[in-house]
Amino acid sequence: MTPSRNFDPAAWQPEITLKRFTLANGLTLFVLPDHRLPIVSLQIHYKVGSRHELPGITGISHLFEHLMFRGTETLGPEEFSRILQAKGGEINAFTTRDNTSYFENLPAEHLELGLRLEADRLLNLKLDDDTFQPERQVVISERKLRSVDSPFGLLEEQLFATAYTQHPYGWPVVGWDQDLHRMTLDDCLGYYRSHYHPGKITVVIAGDVEPERARDLVERYFGRISAPAAAPEPKIAEPPQRGERRAVLKKVSQVEALFAGFHVVGLDHPDLYPLNLLAVILSGGKASRFHQDFVRKGKAIALDVELAPLPFSAQDPDLLIIAAVAAPGQSLPELEQEIWAALDRLAQEGVTPAELARAKKLLRSQAVRSLAHNFFRGLLVGLFHLKTGDAQLANRILSSLEAVTADDILRVARTYLREDNRTVVVLKPVTPEESAALGPLQ
Repeated sequence: MTPSRNFDPAAWQPEITLKRFTLANGLTLFVLPDHRLPIVSLQIHYKVGSRHELPGITGISHLFEHLMFRGTETLGPEEFSRILQAKGGEINAFTTRDNTSYFENLPAEHLELGLRLEADRLLNLKLDDDTFQPERQVVISERKLRSVDSPFGLLEEQLFATAYTQHPYGWPVVGWDQDLHRMTLDDCLGYYRSHYHPGKITVVIAGDVEPERARDLVERYFGRISAPAAAPEPKIAEPPQRGERRAVLKKVSQVEALFAGFHVVGLDHPDLYPLNLLAVILSGGKASRFHQDFVRKGKAIALDVELAPLPFSAQDPDLLIIAAVAAPGQSLPELEQEIWAALDRLAQEGVTPAELARAKKLLRSQAVRSLAHNFFRGLLVGLFHLKTGDAQLANRILSSLEAVTADDILRVARTYLREDNRTVVVLKPVTPEESAALGPLQ
């Protein structure tokens, strides 16, 4: 009997108690009471990310994340953060393809202050050239650091741009360089009016608060903010891929590398759980298949299988990525063929009970550690609701992982890790002179 068969998910993932409220203006509130410590995690999730952009304004969602800290009609630049940090709060934000989220983890006694400040910057955000121009330059510099100057940033961007021909997941969250340079203040004002309103907000409050008090506070500060008539979320589907796609990126580099992407599923699909386990079996730690067969034997410097973890998985079908960096003296074409051969063996033979049990144990331990924190429980509820409409999926992570069988792993390997479903981008090193002749990197 494998260890996983003795595992009781309910013993390790007690149900997240949540209470849902909906305001008249369309705002959704989830309260997750937990009175063990006098702290709360306040999260404001906006249903707007890079998928909601259009060509010409890519990167505007991420830029807006920056602008939300630049002050309001009553608060100066960065004063929002200084006020809450002075009260012992932790403040940050992040933008993804599907959402932009702002959060404050702070003493429970300052929850009302956090809500008042969040409502103020939603209603009274200061948007003018004095705020827009500096932050646009910050984002342009961030793109250069994250994409252009990083070893593999442009390689990953090229992968998504090649794998997605019609879906907005094809452009990066940080945006294209030319779009960032020509973006205007009017673009931001229009985006603000269209997407920053209560109808696009999910508020999560997790921690030491009573649900009714949290509802009353949210109603006090957000209930008076109007929202436009709800528009249906556009359904965007990437057409099925009908054959391998390949691209070459020439760049100054000390190593050869390739990124391969396979179209898989989004957050609401049950195949996401065996796919997460498959990624761990292939490259999760030194006992994984790829580490033992490639890295340990000196064929690759690194060989990783990347799939966004729950609840950060994409709303729509995502890519499972294999990132390989060839060892010095190792032929990248030979390494690539060995990787495909290893996947073919997996699709023929499946995985062993020991491999599956180890993968479940790793993901279980990660989930249990994360679930101990109000912040992570809040993220689970907020992002599952935002992307799937079902916040209760947050209570079924461990049971869904535990239910996966070796046959499920074999099935998803055969379904998704196919040549016709594969996009490959190869990094070909060139000299600085050759790179300069090709034109500037952007």
